[in-house]
Amino acid sequence: MAVRRMLVSLALVLAAVPATHAAETLVKPGQLIVDKSLPKATRDAMVQAALRYDTFWNTGDESLARAALAPDFHDNTLPPGRAQGVEGPLAASKMFRGAVPDLTCDVDQLIVSGDRVVALLHFKGHFTGEAHGKKGTGQPIDFIATDIYRVANGRIAEDWHLEDNLTLLKQLGVIQP
Repeated sequence: MAVRRMLVSLALVLAAVPATHAAETLVKPGQLIVDKSLPKATRDAMVQAALRYDTFWNTGDESLARAALAPDFHDNTLPPGRAQGVEGPLAASKMFRGAVPDLTCDVDQLIVSGDRVVALLHFKGHFTGEAHGKKGTGQPIDFIATDIYRVANGRIAEDWHLEDNLTLLKQLGVIQP
């Protein structure tokens, strides 16, 4: 009986503890569309993984990418020269943040169905660093991307990333409009 009272007291104390800061600081999708036929725990885990990864792109916080991506993460649209696996996005973020230090990533829409999450992303910032042999002059960067994540066991196992590179390269001054 004493053990049960202690467990009940512990549960009450833990219930009073505020939510972790990571949960409070994840990006909020403009629109969330969820397949209601999925079990609640499954869809919650899928949304959590996607928002952790999208928040990584918004903040550069590598711990969020590591928490979101499966250890054997596979990028199905890997650009030439980028490492496969978790290290690929970490390196890409560092490189891009070197060019656009104030980079933000909004999630305009998140769609959850089956074992997939589709994230419609909107990147913004100012090109003040270097990229593709060009030095930025503070010009605005504003482009969209779509990610398709396959989620397994609450982690992103695969990604297909499609971005508006034409707009980005024009804004960087790599190609002329």
